[in-house]
Amino acid sequence: MSAGVSISVAGVAKAFRAFPALRGVSLEFEAGKMHGIIGPEGSGKTTLLRILLGLLAPAQGTISYFDGGRPVALEEVRPRISYMPQTQSLYPDLSIDEHLEFFRDLYSLAPDAYAQRREELLAVTRLSEFVARPAGKLSGGMYKKLGLMCALLRSPRVMILDEPTTGVDPISRRELWDLLYRLLDQNILILVTTAYLDEAERCSKVHLIESGVVVASGEPRRLLEAEKAATFDELFIRRAAQRAP
Repeated sequence: MSAGVSISVAGVAKAFRAFPALRGVSLEFEAGKMHGIIGPEGSGKTTLLRILLGLLAPAQGTISYFDGGRPVALEEVRPRISYMPQTQSLYPDLSIDEHLEFFRDLYSLAPDAYAQRREELLAVTRLSEFVARPAGKLSGGMYKKLGLMCALLRSPRVMILDEPTTGVDPISRRELWDLLYRLLDQNILILVTTAYLDEAERCSKVHLIESGVVVASGEPRRLLEAEKAATFDELFIRRAAQRAP
């Protein structure tokens, strides 16, 4: 098994003008686990992901990266990080196959490695018979699967996905989660943001964020037991009621 990449977040803060997006966030993301970053719209989830990717600089705090327990710079692990944004930037006129070929060239993959990876990804996504279909004519679930395939093409050690199941039908949501579970066997660190609270229980660990602050963190069932809640919906409803005047 390949050495895993882990990430440590310590006291990270970020504001946009007068709006505090993150306020002293500290989290540990271990390799080989699926971490769910859960919170309502505007809670700071996407801002945190962009800071982890180096797309934004924190105003305060630090982000530390480790490869097999060894401290490394972001530049060293960046080629092994794949990012799937909430709004995919796929080309509507390009087919599934053309997208895969585009990312093959972008990642400079060897022909043999690409051919094997292409067949593996088409098999697990069940998109083999649709390779000639343009992205603009795919269903919502198929479109998300294509985005996931493009992100997985170079065999990343870290997957960062920003609300990958938003706008996807229930069956495709389940299939996308099945794909993510398969990656855990490869010791990949997976970070998933979602506004669907039922998806929190599918993660190895969950981190609840409200208004830029981590309010709870841990293994899903234990966290719910500690909070005396049956579901994450119940937990958030209770917290919302407590904040109400």
